[in-house]
Amino acid sequence: MEAITQKDLLNYKFLSAVRFAPGGERAAFVVANSNEEENCYERRLWLYEDGALRQLTDLGKEGSFLWLDERRLIFPAVRSAKEKKRAEAKEAFTSYYVLDVCGGEALPYMTLPFSAESIRLLDEDLFLVTATVDKKNPLLWQASDEEKEKARKEKEEEKDYEVFTELPFWSNGAGVTNGNRTLAYLVEREPLKITPMLKSPEDLICQTVCGDEVLLAYVPWQAKYPLQGFCLRGFNWRTGAQREILDEWELRAEHMEVAGGRVLLMATSGRRHGLNENAWVYALNPEEGRLELLRQEEYNMYNSVGSDCRMGGGRQAVGTDEGLYHLTTREGNAVLHLLRPDGSDEPVYTGEGAIDCFDLANGKLLCVGLYDMRLQELYEAKLGDEKLNRVSHFNDAALEGRYLAQPEPITVQSCGWEIGGWVLKPKDFDPTKQYPAVLDVHGGPKTVYGPVFYHEMQVWASLGYFVFFCNPMGSDGRDNKFMDIRGRYGDTDYQNLMDFTDAVLARYPQIDPKRVCETGGSYGGFMTNWIIGHTDRFCCAASQRSIANWLAFYGMSDIGYYFAGDQTDGDLYDSPEKLWAQSPLKYAKNVKTPTLFIHSDEDYRCPMAEGIQMYSALIDRGVEARLCLFHGETHELSRSGKPKHRQRRLKEITEWFERHAK
Repeated sequence: MEAITQKDLLNYKFLSAVRFAPGGERAAFVVANSNEEENCYERRLWLYEDGALRQLTDLGKEGSFLWLDERRLIFPAVRSAKEKKRAEAKEAFTSYYVLDVCGGEALPYMTLPFSAESIRLLDEDLFLVTATVDKKNPLLWQASDEEKEKARKEKEEEKDYEVFTELPFWSNGAGVTNGNRTLAYLVEREPLKITPMLKSPEDLICQTVCGDEVLLAYVPWQAKYPLQGFCLRGFNWRTGAQREILDEWELRAEHMEVAGGRVLLMATSGRRHGLNENAWVYALNPEEGRLELLRQEEYNMYNSVGSDCRMGGGRQAVGTDEGLYHLTTREGNAVLHLLRPDGSDEPVYTGEGAIDCFDLANGKLLCVGLYDMRLQELYEAKLGDEKLNRVSHFNDAALEGRYLAQPEPITVQSCGWEIGGWVLKPKDFDPTKQYPAVLDVHGGPKTVYGPVFYHEMQVWASLGYFVFFCNPMGSDGRDNKFMDIRGRYGDTDYQNLMDFTDAVLARYPQIDPKRVCETGGSYGGFMTNWIIGHTDRFCCAASQRSIANWLAFYGMSDIGYYFAGDQTDGDLYDSPEKLWAQSPLKYAKNVKTPTLFIHSDEDYRCPMAEGIQMYSALIDRGVEARLCLFHGETHELSRSGKPKHRQRRLKEITEWFERHAK
């Protein structure tokens, strides 16, 4: 068996956005791949019909689509010379092309005078479209060419300056967002007519369609985004009539769907378990303008199983007459459940692995999944069947003849909880030999590891490392009580990780305890920083996109002003000691472990100052340290960073391990 290498990442295919045509006879989805030469990703549309797969587009820039009917779909693209010129001039517009999947070329369909984000079909040639605009000039798309040119010149003159007037003022992956608002529009195609359904400073949270009415949950905000509360507006897309349905200032809205003849709203007050609290399900009575609690849900209603082999999203919930089919994370698996109109919730498919996105039609389930330690593939099943059938083989060649370490489950009792995790054995494992190992800690903390393919872990296993990972307290996949570690960062979760490490070393005596490495990103980076300040049991560590100082994080992170206090159960002004007590930087004086720091200069979730503070503290105190800073990358470096950057990141970490553990 050949080893899996860092460069194999370039051969992987990433599937997303599977969606049935209205009649359910065929479906389309997106397939992405790396382009090493251009250091980017290409995306193409594919068709699934009668058990066969067929590629629909080939420019490599088709990352989304919308079915118009059983044969035609539209997708945004820049194809003509005029469109390319407008794009080069950074003009805001969106051109859609229509493609008959039964034959023919893609043809121009509709061009919108702004950068559309999502599009939904309401009726023939009538669409619900969302877009982000600048609140200082939200109607620029309506302006004359002269006014647009004036605005362009003003923007050019201001390009060397940033003025912040709001909180948050930037967002990870989006850059500076000060003044941005997401609005909704009713778009008639011929002749083109655009009717705003929201107006700045209103900002869209989520939306759904119930009969002739578009329901829009939004918040009107100025200087500071409100963490609680929302308004709900109804907009009749046939008559244009509008009505304000309710103002709700005790709940934070997260998602809306129409299912079982009712409008369902997922929302939370956060009063019991803070900002990470799993949402409850409410049924909207739109005529009376009130919400009725349908289900006190203690688990999440989406997939939070981690992997570094995904790209693109897709549906996490589908409303039908039966109720709401939705993903939910249970332990380390992302499974499918059905929430019925009476509030009962029952499993539909609970296989070991992860459904990443799905769609339903005519009693059939079609999904993208991570199963059997394979990369993503397309799966189908009849609803009610217990087995998913694989219908694609996009990644067979990439893994053929490669060593695939299989996850061996292990549980440990720690601090009154049963902590579950997995161990990967090294390639060519010989029970008479001694091996180095890697403890890998996930982000979040409200995510999970599961028995699914993780490229970095497979690379290390192929290089001769044991790799072990678990879901300590604070992780997702269990109830709110298990998830809630507010005010206890570095307490129970740290002990869970140490107890799990002890259990792994006891079960696998082939692991050399003097050659155990540790790494993690985001929350895992926080925990890496915490671990090295509280034990020197690891021979080296690699801290990625981390948190070091909650006091600094408060004012720098795009989520800092609310997340720092919530998670530490402290207050910057009245109880700063709580933030500092849970800051790894406080304990940097204890560090002896050689540590690599990985950060990105456009990471606005865990800003680069966090890693730099820890790096500086270690160098200042004579501890071996190295900092690798990536330009132009965000918090998503390990998952969707540029292909060459992802390889360099893994090279840095792996060579650090090799230097200290081999």
